[in-house]
Amino acid sequence: MNMRHSGPVSNEELFFSIVIANYNYGRFIRQAIESALTQDWRNVEVIVVDDGSTDDSAEVIHSFGDRITAVFKENGGQREANNVGFARSAGDIVIFLDADDVLVPGALRSIASVWRTGLSKVQVLMERVDAQGRPIQNVVPKIRNVIPKIPPGLSCEAIRHWAYETSEYPTPPGSGNAYARSFLEKIFPLDGTYDSFTDSTCIAMAPYMGDVETITAPLVLYRMHGANDSAMSASTSNFGREIARALKRHSAACKACAMTGRPAPPLSTLFCAPHLLQLRVASLRLTPAQHPLPGDSRVRALRDAFSIPFRASFERPAFRCLIAGWSIATLLAPKNIASTLIRRRFI
Repeated sequence: MNMRHSGPVSNEELFFSIVIANYNYGRFIRQAIESALTQDWRNVEVIVVDDGSTDDSAEVIHSFGDRITAVFKENGGQREANNVGFARSAGDIVIFLDADDVLVPGALRSIASVWRTGLSKVQVLMERVDAQGRPIQNVVPKIRNVIPKIPPGLSCEAIRHWAYETSEYPTPPGSGNAYARSFLEKIFPLDGTYDSFTDSTCIAMAPYMGDVETITAPLVLYRMHGANDSAMSASTSNFGREIARALKRHSAACKACAMTGRPAPPLSTLFCAPHLLQLRVASLRLTPAQHPLPGDSRVRALRDAFSIPFRASFERPAFRCLIAGWSIATLLAPKNIASTLIRRRFI
């Protein structure tokens, strides 16, 4: 049985824990588990936490026998499932692999090759694929929009700077991040004051509690199948939900700064974020009564849209101009045209 190392180890001895929280993804979870088990790395454990699935997930999970650690619990959401998975893990490096995503062969070896003391996480690129695993879009994050191109555009210091100044930095979602246990132990278990999605909290806190290293290669397949939690087009309320998550991330970043003795980023940084601007615009046009960002309005969003191309940002000026143009058009257009612009942007 693999055991956590008690002292410094060489990169070849690093122990990985891959935690997979699953809820009703029986059609995908087998491939996720197999992608973890077939990595060319000796020291790895796979922990699958089923969060009260009602489909055939349990049957699929049981089929792997003692090759994995399986935990079955009542439904409580992703955050609670990952709390359970982390508590059962022992790895130096922890990956919270979404049950519908896939690790590319050699992913762990690539992560281990850049691992060093002082990291909070290593992030990798993710290739978008459809339900059958066929490539459909560009990788995330879209590093071609980063200025200057990496390196050094995504240096550890640059990431920390962008996180503080705009509340955003180029980062993949959940499965594209490998976290240092030393970082996670400072914040886990995550309680109800944090976002319900684990990656939201960890991504927000990581730059303030260690270095973030970037591997510019797609090491995870990011499956887009229409039922993703991140699918913005599923409901008009999802835009407000994502803004509420941004507020939770800001709160988490402030907690991380308090832990490390850094000044907390002001709430105004949320009004400087290019990606969040687009979500604000959509929320203000589609569900203004439920818009959750204090002090926001169409007038303020319009002012921010005009200023985005001229503000310091990690994204290239041409891309910021596109964001500004779409935002201005959507804010000023009649409701039916605005709805069309939003739908085309987020499908």
